[in-house]
Amino acid sequence: MYFPTAGIECSPLVPFAAALGVSFFTSMGGVSGAFLLLPFQMSVLGYTNPSVSATNQFFNVLACPAGVWRYWREGRLLWPLTLMVALGTLPGVFAGTLIRINLLPDPRHFKIFAGLVLLYVALKMLRDITRRRQANIASIAPRRDRPHGSACRVLSWNSRLLTFCFQEQEYRIACRGIALLSLVVGLVGGVYGIGGGAIMAPFLVSFFGLPVHAVAGASLFATLLTSVAGVVFYSLLAPLYSGLAVAPDWRLGLLLGLGGMAGMYLGARCQKHVPGTVLKYALAGILLFTAARYLGQAL
Repeated sequence: MYFPTAGIECSPLVPFAAALGVSFFTSMGGVSGAFLLLPFQMSVLGYTNPSVSATNQFFNVLACPAGVWRYWREGRLLWPLTLMVALGTLPGVFAGTLIRINLLPDPRHFKIFAGLVLLYVALKMLRDITRRRQANIASIAPRRDRPHGSACRVLSWNSRLLTFCFQEQEYRIACRGIALLSLVVGLVGGVYGIGGGAIMAPFLVSFFGLPVHAVAGASLFATLLTSVAGVVFYSLLAPLYSGLAVAPDWRLGLLLGLGGMAGMYLGARCQKHVPGTVLKYALAGILLFTAARYLGQAL
């Protein structure tokens, strides 16, 4: 099958299977997997023009609802946090889109940026795993503290502070800090072509001290909203750049999205049978390998 916007030809089963496999593993950690699919499109499929970022965001639009629905049914979708993250990331997504089109159209320059982003996410993931293992050694959590089936309850929310309860513990978040972080994450996500959940979730857990099972739903839903905005913005800008492929490749994005939907559903069903630490180590290894390859090719 030929994909005109991407300028590539491959079997339709290849992008579908890749998205299914990636989403199956990443959905268990509360992220869509777009941060891994972009390297796949660039390195394996040879899709390197700026529209690959828009296509990657279109994947999020189709794939994320399955994961969001799961978190909503479990009562772990914090709507105030979701709204703050979404409103903060939207301006960043718009700015990141302009940067991608005007400053990083060259695949070599973009690979440097993408490699640095992937390297950061991988190191952050390994650091969080190490800290969590040390915490588990120091104290063994009782059965009632396990995250499965636990719901989040908002206690108060105003322009300065969000307070919520999760697993009988109270958490407080400074709204201004969330807004600033969301703006930076949106900027990076707009350039890279992801909603930002893979970057936002580690920050919320590490810097704000929030439980990953409480923020995963908000992060994924914000990824969905910002990806919709990103796809719309890329599409509106496309007529202004007639000599450059900017709009998504809808056919390729549809195949990736359908694979992502199936992968997220299966990942949600199988999550309890796979140790989270094993999955995170595997993802971190893939990220480190891809980052090293990108930086090696570009530098």
